[in-house]
Amino acid sequence: MDDKHYVFLTVRASSTRLPRKCLLPFGSYSVLEHVISRAKSANLIPVVCTSTDQTDNEIEDLCKENGVLYFRGSLGNKLLRWYDCSKVLNVSNFHTVDVDDPFFDPDQVRESLLLLQKEKLDLVFPTAESAAGSASVGYSVSVAYLEEILLLYRDLDEIEMVDAVFGQYTPTKSKVLVSKIRDSDQIRLTLDYEEDYHLLLFVLRELGPNCSRAMILELFSRNPDLFKINWFRNDDWAAKQNLGREYIKERIQD
Repeated sequence: MDDKHYVFLTVRASSTRLPRKCLLPFGSYSVLEHVISRAKSANLIPVVCTSTDQTDNEIEDLCKENGVLYFRGSLGNKLLRWYDCSKVLNVSNFHTVDVDDPFFDPDQVRESLLLLQKEKLDLVFPTAESAAGSASVGYSVSVAYLEEILLLYRDLDEIEMVDAVFGQYTPTKSKVLVSKIRDSDQIRLTLDYEEDYHLLLFVLRELGPNCSRAMILELFSRNPDLFKINWFRNDDWAAKQNLGREYIKERIQD
């Protein structure tokens, strides 16, 4: 079993709803630097996985300044970017964390990767709570499975909502992560809107950059109205994600 836990930090600077959100100030760092530091602090191996588009030159510069592994690949086809990155690093599996999710849970990441490796799965999906907006964990992916997918979808120029492809090409060996760590289905900790940014900054100020998931849940428990800062954005966020999924499904069918 591979004891090296590679985490591909998926990021582009060309966001539209909240421009250049990965480079926004976040405590002593930018959002991206915070996510890198959180991964390192948890003994995960962060690899910044960005695009070759010139809008991401600043991301490369930041990685060089901080001595962080990085890879630049396809702008729109996230699966191809991950695959090409995995081949350069010569890894057989990895976990994905969107830099939009600055308080991802390193313990759940390890749970997911260990499940993938122990049961020799193709794919481990995020927990239901994470997929609904709590943003605690991403996908653990077998590179061999990803290679199979790309026999069909390598030429697609836009694969942002990867779960649409995973849904069309369902692996025979997959599981949804059911974490030992209690989570909430009514906490929004992903970064897409200005309200998200304000909430995440509050969490950072109150708990610090390496706070655990338990600490975050306790903070929300003590402040029962806190989730209202950005929860109203969740329906719009989910609707836009569904539009992205439908676009990919149409392209796949074509």
